[in-house]
Amino acid sequence: MTNKYRKYLITSEKDSSWGFYVNNLGRNVINKNTDYPSKDHPDQYIFTWEKGRVLDEFHLVFITKGQGVFESKETGKINVSDGDVFLLFPGVWHRYKPKKSIGWTERWVGFSGKIASQFLSNGFFNTHEPIISKCNKPCILNHFNSLFKLFDEEPYGFQRIASGICIQLMADLYNIKSGGSYIETLNSMISKTKSIMYNNINSTLNLKEIAQSLGVSYSKFRIDFKKQTGLSPLQYHLLIKIEKSKELLLNSNKSQKEIAFELGFESDVYFNRLFKRKTGLAPGKFRNIKNISK
Repeated sequence: MTNKYRKYLITSEKDSSWGFYVNNLGRNVINKNTDYPSKDHPDQYIFTWEKGRVLDEFHLVFITKGQGVFESKETGKINVSDGDVFLLFPGVWHRYKPKKSIGWTERWVGFSGKIASQFLSNGFFNTHEPIISKCNKPCILNHFNSLFKLFDEEPYGFQRIASGICIQLMADLYNIKSGGSYIETLNSMISKTKSIMYNNINSTLNLKEIAQSLGVSYSKFRIDFKKQTGLSPLQYHLLIKIEKSKELLLNSNKSQKEIAFELGFESDVYFNRLFKRKTGLAPGKFRNIKNISK
């Protein structure tokens, strides 16, 4: 793979209507004592350190080696180094450069579209926290390499394929951002907990004992579980039971009371109330409507 790669795309109305499209991407090795940025970019991308720049699209810049500084209107100056990713947002003034005595290696992708705007404006990423650290992982590099290969070959529909790769890239970056260096442990802990829940779907679990067996306090266990799933451990286990109860209602002749007992609910009254709250229908009505529609 060569040190320098740049591609600036001509996007069609059809590309734009897809809702997420790549405008440009590249990689570059900036050796120490080299002027930055180079002047061979298209006019809308050129900037100087003195004046900075405002883009009308999103950019994601990944530093894989070296050190430098990033600054935006929202953040002030922030030191960046290998493994850091920084996001550039439309309409936000920014500037960045490698440390002249060290240099850096950069990869970037620029993208636009309604989906991109929604995806990055819904709270997962924001202009006040544009830096994501510890991104030097195989999955992140693989996404960039997939994009470079795709735009080298430009097969039919490559822009639409690229949008999927970019969204995967953003998903992995968000997971790194929210999970941090704890992400491998977090994945293992939540995976083990889910397995315990599925294997004990007919029981009432002691979640504090599960947390203790995993070597963490219950409060931390609950926070980490909710961070990963969006639900507390108790709510997640109850939803598993509700999904199982749907299966039993539709594929067995068991009464609601029998199903409630089988799944470990404290009473059929509680089961009925919970089922209606989660599905919008009482168990009996759910069974009748679904069986009629079969």
